Amino acid sequence: MTNSVRHWQFLTSDPDRTAAFYGDLFDWPVSNANGMGYRTVSSSGGVGIDGGIWPTPPGGPEGVQIYVEVADIDATLARVRELGGTVVLEKQVLPDGDAMALAMDSLGRSFGLMTPASAENHFVGSDGKSHD
Repeated sequence: MTNSVRHWQFLTSDPDRTAAFYGDLFDWPVSNANGMGYRTVSSSGGVGIDGGIWPTPPGGPEGVQIYVEVADIDATLARVRELGGTVVLEKQVLPDGDAMALAMDSLGRSFGLMTPASAENHFVGSDGKSHD
């Protein structure tokens, strides 16, 4: 199903402290096995959605960002512009083949768009089950 929230992430200047706080508070496993400094957070418990922790650039804002899966990132970015939003980062293809982009709504809130590389990793949660 597209147009569904499929991922969230904390944007933070201190990823280690953020990971420790939420990991300890909610007993969420956090992995930093990512060469880009990203930490994955297994928060779904087989019910919700997993997330992550992304380091902000110096002076960048702290916050929480959602990612919405869409069928066509380029078409969705065009719609963002039509509705008065701003494209922050055009479509990028990640090393795992997934595609993503960043935008801001008409009030300045940032959000992400994503499209999985293939049906094999489509909607798979941390429990390894499809959550279609």
